[in-house]
Amino acid sequence: MTLKTSSLTTDRIKLPFYFNANKMFEEFNQLKPDGFEYYSVIPLRSPAHLVDPSLPFPPPADDYADGSWTDWLDTQELQNSPYLLSVVDEFRKHTKVTLVRLLRLAAGAEVQEHTDPTLGLEIDRSVIRLTIPITHNDQVNFYLNKTVVPMQPGECWYLKLTDPHAITNHSTTERVNMTIDMIPNDWIKNTIRDSQ
Repeated sequence: MTLKTSSLTTDRIKLPFYFNANKMFEEFNQLKPDGFEYYSVIPLRSPAHLVDPSLPFPPPADDYADGSWTDWLDTQELQNSPYLLSVVDEFRKHTKVTLVRLLRLAAGAEVQEHTDPTLGLEIDRSVIRLTIPITHNDQVNFYLNKTVVPMQPGECWYLKLTDPHAITNHSTTERVNMTIDMIPNDWIKNTIRDSQ
């Protein structure tokens, strides 16, 4: 059965996966650099030529949106993080996982409202991005269409990021999320649909 995008009735869906945020945070702490600007990224899965410079740069593509323009490899950071690797493996046993990152937002920082035009199921050639919060603070808010998404550590969410979204961190600690991008297939589409 193929997902009909019109069957989605909300811009945010909590999926039936739960991960150990404490283990994720322990491994994040081993990877994070000491100094960083307001926002930093630790790549865990990246285009193959960025992970292994001996590989050729991929040829130009007509459309980069769906992640099929290159091969993707685990970075050394992911290979050295057994629990984070198990989280990625949970999804790649079902579909092709492309970009995976740890996203770190400094205390007191904000991400201005924006849209990501290729991160929604309603787009023909798109990537599905799942978000797993690793840390939580009541003063950290992820806004989607001007309303807060009540994400908790270890939960896994599909968010319609083609819609306007923003993040505020009014706390005194950093906020850390993991994002996992994947090529849409019937398994993940139906998981999202059935989780509404």
